[in-house]
Amino acid sequence: MKARIKKAREELRPEYKFDYSKAVRGRHYKRLLAEGANIVMLEPDVAKAFVDSAAVNDALRTLLNLTETTQRLTKRTSCGIVPRR
Repeated sequence: MKARIKKAREELRPEYKFDYSKAVRGRHYKRLLAEGANIVMLEPDVAKAFVDSAAVNDALRTLLNLTETTQRLTKRTSCGIVPRR
């Protein structure tokens, strides 16, 4: 009986049989590069604040807009300030 159990354990179930000779390394790599996809890992406390990736993108776009706006407001003029006499 032990030989029968051992033989059953050595065989893989049909759903686990995979022909690795047909596998392609980096199959999705070129597509991801073409799309410009980046993967960023968020800390758990930050991830709780966002529902999905669209919410993260919206928040980052808002932050970028804000930095561009404030940068324009704080830049000094090229002509300088003329002192009063």
